[in-house]
Amino acid sequence: MRRRDVIAMLGAAAAWPHAARAQQRVVPVVGYLSSASPERDAGRLRGFRQGLGESGYVEGQNVAIEYRWAEEQFNRLPALAADLAGRQVAVIATAGHILGAIAARDATRTIPIVFLTGSDPVAQGLVASLNRPGGNLTGIATLGVELEPKLLELLHQVVPAATTIAALINPRNPNAEKQSRELQAAARSLNVTMHILNASAAQDFEAVVGQVAELRAGGLVIATDGIFISGSERLAALCTKHAIPAIFQFRAFAAAGGLMSYGGDLLELYRQSGIYTGRILKGEQPGALPVQQVTKVELVINLRSAQALGLAVPLPLLGRADEVIE
Repeated sequence: MRRRDVIAMLGAAAAWPHAARAQQRVVPVVGYLSSASPERDAGRLRGFRQGLGESGYVEGQNVAIEYRWAEEQFNRLPALAADLAGRQVAVIATAGHILGAIAARDATRTIPIVFLTGSDPVAQGLVASLNRPGGNLTGIATLGVELEPKLLELLHQVVPAATTIAALINPRNPNAEKQSRELQAAARSLNVTMHILNASAAQDFEAVVGQVAELRAGGLVIATDGIFISGSERLAALCTKHAIPAIFQFRAFAAAGGLMSYGGDLLELYRQSGIYTGRILKGEQPGALPVQQVTKVELVINLRSAQALGLAVPLPLLGRADEVIE
C-alpha cells in the first residue's frame, strides 16, 4: 500500500469519531402550533416546557421549538400547520383550540401530533379510539364541553332567583351547536330562559358582555373555547365592569375577578402534553399511546367578587369549593 493511501486511511479513521459526535449533536425540533399569542400562552407554555423537562428535554439544550402563533385568527391555522409540516419537525404539539389540532391533522399524515382538547377527539375525527388512537395523532383530552351544563347548575345555585341567563359561545368552534343544544336543555331543566350570545374574536368581548347587561340576564356561562381561555382576564374584567355573575372553566377567570370557575388545571394539562411530546421524541409511536383523559376538576369561588355583586354564596357550595378567594 502506498504511503499516501495509508495517510488518507488514518485521516479518515480520525474523522469518524467527529462525524459520530456531529450526528449525536443533531437536535430534534418540536413544532408548537397555538391559536393564541406568545403573551396569552405564556402560562400554559410553562407547563408544556415543564413536561418536556420531565421527559429529559430542555429547550435550547437538547430540543428546539419552532413556534407558530395564529393570534386568534383561526383562518391562519391551516397555513401555519402546513409550514411546520413542510419543515419536517419531529413532533407537532397543538395548543389553544381544537381547530389547531384539525389543521395539523390535515397538514400531515406522517409527522406525530400531540393535541390538547376539551372536545371528544373521536367525534372530531382526530383518533380512531381513545385507547388505540392509530395513525399519527394522540394527546390529552379534558372535560370541557361536557362540563358546561354543570357550570350553569353551579351558577344557578348562586343566583337562584334569576329567570334569564346568557351563555357565550364561539360559533366557529366545531362543538358550537352541541354546546348550545346542551346548555338550552340544562336551562329548561332549571326553568331558566337561556340566551345564546356569540363571540369569535377578542374584539367582540366588549359588545357581547354589554349585551348580557342589556338583556338583564342574571348571569353568564362562558362555554369552552380557546379564545375565551386566552381572554380569561379580559372577560373577568368586563363581567366586573358590568356587574355580571359569571362562571368559566378555568381558574384564571376566577383569579382575575370572575365569580367562579369549574374545570381542570391548565398548567397540568399542558405539562401532560409536554410529557407526551417527550415520549414521542424518545421513539414511542403516537398511534400506540392512549389518549390521556384528564377528569380531575376544581371549583374556585371568588368570594370578594360575590360580595361586590351582593351575592350570598350558599354554605354547602362554599364547603365544596377547592379554593375560595377572599
